[in-house]
Amino acid sequence: MMDSDNIIDIPSLQWYPGHMRKAERLVRENLKLVDVVIELLDARIPLSSANPVLREIVGDKPRVIVLNKADLADEAAMRVWVKCFAAQGITAVPVDAVKGRGVKELVQAIVQCAKPKTDKLVQHGAKARAARCMILGIPNVGKSSLINRLSGGSKTKVENRPGVTRAKQWIRIGTQLELLDMPGILWPKFEDRQTALHLAYTGAINDNVYDVASVVLLLLDTLRTKYPSDLKERYRLEGELSNGAELLAAIGRKRGCLRAGGRIDEEKAQQIVLTDFRSGRLGRVMLDSPPSISLIEDAR
Repeated sequence: MMDSDNIIDIPSLQWYPGHMRKAERLVRENLKLVDVVIELLDARIPLSSANPVLREIVGDKPRVIVLNKADLADEAAMRVWVKCFAAQGITAVPVDAVKGRGVKELVQAIVQCAKPKTDKLVQHGAKARAARCMILGIPNVGKSSLINRLSGGSKTKVENRPGVTRAKQWIRIGTQLELLDMPGILWPKFEDRQTALHLAYTGAINDNVYDVASVVLLLLDTLRTKYPSDLKERYRLEGELSNGAELLAAIGRKRGCLRAGGRIDEEKAQQIVLTDFRSGRLGRVMLDSPPSISLIEDAR
């Protein structure tokens, strides 16, 4: 397999200090207003899509993890990740926000997670209220889709509350939840090349900021190693699968991506591979390995 450090050119993406401070301050100031933090992750990359500073900011605040795009993730490996989070005392719920699968289970998990806080308020004489939460996650993991699905496409605004500025709005989710909708989402610092690669594969990083050609070759090499059957089936490939470059050429020929003289139109072939992968046409995958491979076999 190719060495990603030698072939890929993804710059170290970091926030400007002022921007980072503003984003952290926004979350910290609003954290006290919610009972539960919903951490939104891409189910295919539970490690790579996790903000490395989120746990520090959230602290001991109860947390529920949403493994979004679960319909695109390897089911057995995803079950292992759910077990791994459970071992840490954290509930993780696989969700397909587009189709709504897992949303009811998510609402139940959030309400249950908030119950100690809401019950305590009632015990102290307060009126029973819905659980309050906020969603945090990196861009392009499906925050808008999840909010729309939770709210049924109808974002019912709740009145401003004491201590909440007019810029902040609560969205009522049925009778059980209220979601604090805030502008701005934290973006991680990409110091690890493998993390950056996984985010590039799934489209979390804009395609304009890295060398797409190199990323597609590495993606094909990864799929060749982990999911060869799906790759062969999608593109009707036969025989031994070779390296990424030869795979891209074979896919280009199969899909008619040809220029004058029979040369492969590599850019067109690259876009076909990226689109197929990101839409799940190359099968359900898991790019971040769970802690124990043996647990995957137990989950099958």
